[in-house]
Amino acid sequence: MNATTEFAKLPTQEFEKNLDRLAEVAVHSGLGLAPGQELVMTATLDAIPLVRRITEHAYKAGASLVTTLFTDEQSSLLRFRNGSDSSFDTAAAWLYEGMAQAFRSGAARLAISGGNPALLSQENPEKVSRANRAVSKAYRPALELITRHEINWTIVACATPAWAAAMFPNLPQDEALARLWAAIFAASRADLPDPVAAWKAHDASLHARAKQMNENRFSALHFRGPGTDLRVGLADDHLWLGGGTTAGNGRYCIPNMPTEEIFTTPHKDRVEGRVTSTKPLSHQGTMIEEICVRFEAGRVVEAKAARGNQVLQRMIETDEGARRLGEVALVPHSSPIAASGLLFMNTLFDENAASHIALGQAYSTCLKNGDSLTPEQLASRGANDSLIHVDWMIGSNRMDVDGIRASGDSRPVMRAGEWV
Repeated sequence: MNATTEFAKLPTQEFEKNLDRLAEVAVHSGLGLAPGQELVMTATLDAIPLVRRITEHAYKAGASLVTTLFTDEQSSLLRFRNGSDSSFDTAAAWLYEGMAQAFRSGAARLAISGGNPALLSQENPEKVSRANRAVSKAYRPALELITRHEINWTIVACATPAWAAAMFPNLPQDEALARLWAAIFAASRADLPDPVAAWKAHDASLHARAKQMNENRFSALHFRGPGTDLRVGLADDHLWLGGGTTAGNGRYCIPNMPTEEIFTTPHKDRVEGRVTSTKPLSHQGTMIEEICVRFEAGRVVEAKAARGNQVLQRMIETDEGARRLGEVALVPHSSPIAASGLLFMNTLFDENAASHIALGQAYSTCLKNGDSLTPEQLASRGANDSLIHVDWMIGSNRMDVDGIRASGDSRPVMRAGEWV
């Protein structure tokens, strides 16, 4: 059964209105698309109805050209089951270089998330790792423009049958899809009468929280909870960010929709202790559960997972930077996504239900004047460099967080997962 048929089963009038609102906030609140700007969009085939709505709103906003690159998950499986061994070290470098060139020429970037969270869970972990590494290397030029916020970009979600079945395995397919769409609309504020205004107010609240953290000038954060006693040193001249940001091209965008986090750059050499994940991580088609990691001098020296351990091991072996942190983010347990009680098995959502850390590439925008610094200058301030950037969740209603100043004085930041 195709995605268009699945869409048709949903309550037509209400669903169509919410889908249109989601496309509207994606273009206007998330992307901040400029008149005359090109848009490069990526999506799976299941997302075609949302792609068409976004395309419509983009052209109404003055887009000069909308180009969508589709992927087919079933074709991906055919590669793993029939491709030659050497093929897994190959990626479409020409395609990723073309995307990077589009961004250099001023195009905006919109990704539609919603693939099967366990698509590759039964495939050979070594082949999965090699394929992911090849893509990471090929995508690096484009990723650098994104992590440096040179362009306006955003990510939104589309419900798909496979994702809905993974979240609601005991429900009929049409009911599962309807429940997932309802959750996406609520988390993205698309079910409100004026979602653009709602996003403006929410964006302001995230900026206010980031401002408070910047005024405190903590040099480190101390996380304590079940299986976790972790001290995360913060990069020199770090900045806390939350909500939207002005990209290097002057456009204001909100990169993740939904978003409930404020985040900054850790110091790559100043992370010590042990941390345990509180939610599963869906990483490029594989579920990784019950992650436990120990850091010394900023580097992962011990890592294990109850499920998906081979994929975890190969992920942290991607390069030296894959064993170090590139992001630390704070999210209250009372966030709407956590309050929903749902495990989305999708990082875009689950990272906004809990405080989290990310292994790999740091965001230069989280450093004072970071966009103007050379790679060597960024490294000297503690910013990490890697081919990957993988967020995983460590927060819960049993997590306490203290801020530690350079003097050694500490101050409570979160208690039982909530802001103090």
